[in-house]
Amino acid sequence: MGLGIKTALKRRFGRPYVNDDYREIQALAALAREPEGRWLEPPAADAPLRVAFVVPFFRPGSGGHMTIANLVRALERRGHRCSLWIDDLGRRFGAGSEQACADLRAWFGPFQADVHYGFDAYDGADVVVATGWQTALRVRTLPAAARAYLVQDHEPEFFGTSVQRALAEDSYRLGLYPITAGRWLAQVMGERYGLPATPFDLGINGERYRPRPEIARREDVVVAYARMSTPRRAVPTVLAALAELRRRRPQTEVWLFGQGGDLGVDFPHRNLGVVPDAELPAVYAEATVGLVLSMTNYSLVAQEMLACGLPCVELDAPSVVAAFGREGPVDLAPLDPYAIADALQRLLDDPALRARRAEAGAKLRAERTWDHAGAQFEEGLRAALRRAAAPVEG
Repeated sequence: MGLGIKTALKRRFGRPYVNDDYREIQALAALAREPEGRWLEPPAADAPLRVAFVVPFFRPGSGGHMTIANLVRALERRGHRCSLWIDDLGRRFGAGSEQACADLRAWFGPFQADVHYGFDAYDGADVVVATGWQTALRVRTLPAAARAYLVQDHEPEFFGTSVQRALAEDSYRLGLYPITAGRWLAQVMGERYGLPATPFDLGINGERYRPRPEIARREDVVVAYARMSTPRRAVPTVLAALAELRRRRPQTEVWLFGQGGDLGVDFPHRNLGVVPDAELPAVYAEATVGLVLSMTNYSLVAQEMLACGLPCVELDAPSVVAAFGREGPVDLAPLDPYAIADALQRLLDDPALRARRAEAGAKLRAERTWDHAGAQFEEGLRAALRRAAAPVEG
């Protein structure tokens, strides 16, 4: 952060700049020394649940927070009572608690759940749920009948060797029951940390992500997710593959989205920037083929493209194979620009193959609803309650 931004912060909030990571580590170190929260009486079997989600700092468009909101909506439709608790350990919300709560509702709502900044009003829950590595230590201290962990990715892989990586790994050793986005993460929890877990399938908003027959699909356009600030999306390889594709097929148009500004490439392209969720289906309806790469857990982008009838190429990675199958609706390619260009070219050259992928995408859209994900997530909450109530062996 430059001195100009620090000065602006001081002027806006009336306080000197203090490093957010420093404050976050201070807060986590203090939480690690607090006693474990007391265990509450579990609810009756099959009774509606009180579920408290503890969420970290967020920005507009956060995919992880949107998944939390989609699960909250699904659980509310199933009769459960949810609440959201903002755990701002780095005190990044300089505008204050009321604005943070309003932003969470505005950016990720609507939902019925109460939203709180901090924990002064917390009075217990049937299940309290961590939603990121920064929140796990807090959840360990909160009274509840059970404690769970919504694991959307293997977060240590977001970091190089660092304190954040070490703390992210430690977050899986706090006794929280993992409910994982996909089967690959459940396998990771078991193999690396010895934790049983309940997986759920990430849902598709079928009302939004659907075919748009009123929009004419182009014959030679590739649209690719190119958010450079997310290293696990392998954007340098995406760009190198698109450059090779353009060399082979100069007539192919390349559209990029996910990040604005100059991406520093030397081939013709159109950068759509950060596209609002409501506008993405129209982009997917017009393009010919999509591209997104997932180096850790699989991305919602691929299945949302498919739900709009857009065939796409994904990385041949364990999480993607576990989510879609090796012979499933997604075309797989290794992490090699030439191989990715091969996969894109096959789809561009074969209208019949694209039609089969579109048909498979329609089936996926019907199967992977957020209501289905909510039912699976509820199974995980019940499993967390059973595990908390089980006698300790030995």
